[in-house]
Amino acid sequence: MNLKKILISQQQPKTASPYDSISEKFGVEFDFKPFFKMEPLSSREFRAQRINILDHTAIIFSARTTIDAFFLLCDELRVKVPETMKYFCTTEAVANYLQKHIVYRKRKIFFGDGTPDSILNLIGTKHKGESFLIATSESSSKDAVSKLFEQEDLNFETAVFVKPVAQNLKDVDMKAYDMIVLFNPADVKSLFENHPDFEQGDTRFVSYGRSVVKAMEEAGLKIEISAPTPEAPSVAKALEIYLSKQN
Repeated sequence: MNLKKILISQQQPKTASPYDSISEKFGVEFDFKPFFKMEPLSSREFRAQRINILDHTAIIFSARTTIDAFFLLCDELRVKVPETMKYFCTTEAVANYLQKHIVYRKRKIFFGDGTPDSILNLIGTKHKGESFLIATSESSSKDAVSKLFEQEDLNFETAVFVKPVAQNLKDVDMKAYDMIVLFNPADVKSLFENHPDFEQGDTRFVSYGRSVVKAMEEAGLKIEISAPTPEAPSVAKALEIYLSKQN
């Protein structure tokens, strides 16, 4: 079966992307549709974790959604974050987003290169004595940062600030697609929440990342392509290799 239509469970890129060249080269059509969105936990949901934000002197952020949720919950819970709080962000872009909520130049803000190891390098010996709070989402399993903090015996807690909520996909005809790309366990959950009677049939699935593989297997979905791999570090590259072999 030749591939003609591929559904990507993410937002459509705002600028030119590798998918454009794949479409031109192999004559396939890409549609983009996020399967879920991230929403802040309610104050009640957050309190159930029994986390006291003010017990911590430093916080780890890896996404802008968790930053928004953190400050929203602080307002709802009437928690005044002290100016002495230290912020460790996985990337410069995430760090810059803090300006939406705080006076950037007055705070102690550090950012890495996107890798968990870079956060540890920022902490070094100078900040090792801090009490860290790692901000995460409900859909993420035990993340790499938490594992490294455990290995280094750092004082930390992990708190969930955002949760995935399924988008309305009831009007999307999944059978119109020859291939569907899933990136997150929440994608799988959303698929079956919207289409509880969905059967894979001839539909081919692509998984990206380890976390989604388990969810797909548990849902009985057969995976045609898994990424990333050394040969294919991105979905676009994996698709290009796959389509080249099909033609």
